[in-house]
Amino acid sequence: MMKGLFVTGTDTDVGKTWVSQGLMRCLAQSGNRVVGMKPVASGCHLTDDGLRSDDALMLQRAATEAVEYELVNPYSFAPAIAPETAAERVGVFIDPERILECFDVLTARADTVVVEGVGGWRVPLNGQYDVATMARQLALPVVIVVNIRLGCVSHSRLTEESILNEGLPVLGWVANNKDAVAIDHQTVEAIDKLLEAPCIGVVPQLPSTDRVSDFLTLS
Repeated sequence: MMKGLFVTGTDTDVGKTWVSQGLMRCLAQSGNRVVGMKPVASGCHLTDDGLRSDDALMLQRAATEAVEYELVNPYSFAPAIAPETAAERVGVFIDPERILECFDVLTARADTVVVEGVGGWRVPLNGQYDVATMARQLALPVVIVVNIRLGCVSHSRLTEESILNEGLPVLGWVANNKDAVAIDHQTVEAIDKLLEAPCIGVVPQLPSTDRVSDFLTLS
C-alpha cells in the first residue's frame, strides 16, 4: 500500500485536480482510506471561513476521511498569479516545514495521501524551493497529467526527464482531453512510445468529475 502520490502537470490548467480526485476515488474503491492535499494554491476566493481554493475543496470532498481545510491547503493566495509572486505580495513565506508537517498529519489519518502540485513541475515557491523540491521532500512517486494539445509531446518528455533527474519514480502518466471534443489518439500513442512511464489513463472530455476514475487504472 503506497503512502501517497504526487500529481504534477506539464503546465498549469491541464486538469491535475480532476485527475487527482479520480485517483483518490480509484484508491477508495480498492479499500484505502484516502485524503487529498493541495499544499499551495493561488487564485483563491474569499469566504466566511477565509481564502478557499476550488481545487483544494474538490480534493477535500473526494476524501474518505474528514480533515480540516488548513491541512489540505496550508497556503492559499487570492491573486491568480504564480504562487511565489502571490506570497511575496502579501508578505508570506512558503515554508517547506509547514507543508511537511501537514502532510505528516494527513498520513497519520489515512492510508494514502494524493498531493496535487501547483502549475507545472518546476514552478518556484520560494527562493530555493519549487514544486519539484516539494515532491522530493515528500518522497512520493509521481503521476504526470498531460493535456493533449499542441506542444504536449515535448512538454511531457521534459517533465518526465526532470522528475527522473530528481531521483523520483514516475508511476505513470495520464492523457487528459481538456480542450478538444475528441481525443487525439495519435498524439497519445506518440507520447506513450517516448515516455518510460506507462499510460495509466486516457480521460475524455467530461461534464463533471464523477466519472474520471472510470478512465484510470492503478495497479
